[in-house]
Parts: sequence; C-alpha cells; structure tokens
Amino acid sequence: MYIETTRMIIREFTPEDAVALHDILGDDETMANCEPAYDFEKTKDFLTSFCIGRKGAVAALHKESGKLIGYILFNELNEGVYEMGWIYNRSFWRQGYAYESCKAVIGYAFRELNAHKIFAEAIDPVKSVGLMQKLGMRLEGILPSQTKDKQGGWADLYCYVMLEDDWRSYGDKL
Repeated sequence: MYIETTRMIIREFTPEDAVALHDILGDDETMANCEPAYDFEKTKDFLTSFCIGRKGAVAALHKESGKLIGYILFNELNEGVYEMGWIYNRSFWRQGYAYESCKAVIGYAFRELNAHKIFAEAIDPVKSVGLMQKLGMRLEGILPSQTKDKQGGWADLYCYVMLEDDWRSYGDKL
C-alpha cells in the first residue's frame, strides 16, 4: 500500500522504522489507553512479526519531514472486513494528521480493496471516539466493562463501524 495525501505518506512498515515506531509505542502517555509502553525489544518484535510479517499495520509519515509519526492498524480479519486503529506520536497530536491519514486509508480500502466493512474499537470515549465519529464511522455498540485498562480496572469498549454503503453515500464528503 502506498497513499499520498496533502501532508502525509502512508506505506508499509520496514525494519528501519524501529526507532521511530518506538518513539510512539514506547511513550507512556501515548499508550495510556492501549497497554503498557513497549521497550525497544518488544517494539522490534512487534514491528517484525505483526507490522511487516502479517502486514497488519501501515506507517504514517509526515510528508514534509519524512518522519514516521503514526502507526495505523489495518488488519483484514475476514474477507472484506478490516480492523482499524491508530496511535500517533504525541508531538503530532491535535493537528489533523490522524484524521487525514485514516480517511485516506478508509478511502483506499473501499476503492482499491473492495472492503465491505471497517471497524474500530477503543476504551477512550473522547479522543478515539471523536476521531471515529469525524471519520464518519457510526456507533455499533458499547460493551460495558469489556476489557481492562492499563491500570487493571474494567473499561467499556466503544465499537464503531463503517460499511461500504455508508462510505459510498458519506465517505467522500468528509
């Protein structure tokens, strides 16, 4: 996959992305609603096995600087059904990069991959859910006390979805 937007380049991960990916996954605040921050070895293993080996995610690069600033989970679970998620370098939050990148990946999925459904899940009811809504995804359900948060407490899981028909009638207007 290779996608270019106004400010971003989305491409497959490479082994050379380990340090920049660790800047994201190794940061406690960035990982607050995910899991404990990764050490460098765990980042390298995850990059090699999942991002590259299973092609389960793509890299989001800031076009002007060439810096990898985002991890986009984009994993086909069943034929035409993709799980999506995102984690961005904290220095680039609240500037529209995640929206721009994820919108492009969604468009690519429906146009080029004939996706039927894209879904995302999060325990963060503010930032993550806000982005899901801005992307045009709709609430599929809230699973109460479905998973544990990083501190070990039970957390609700917010599930959002976009079907191909939703995208065709709404997606390109975002």
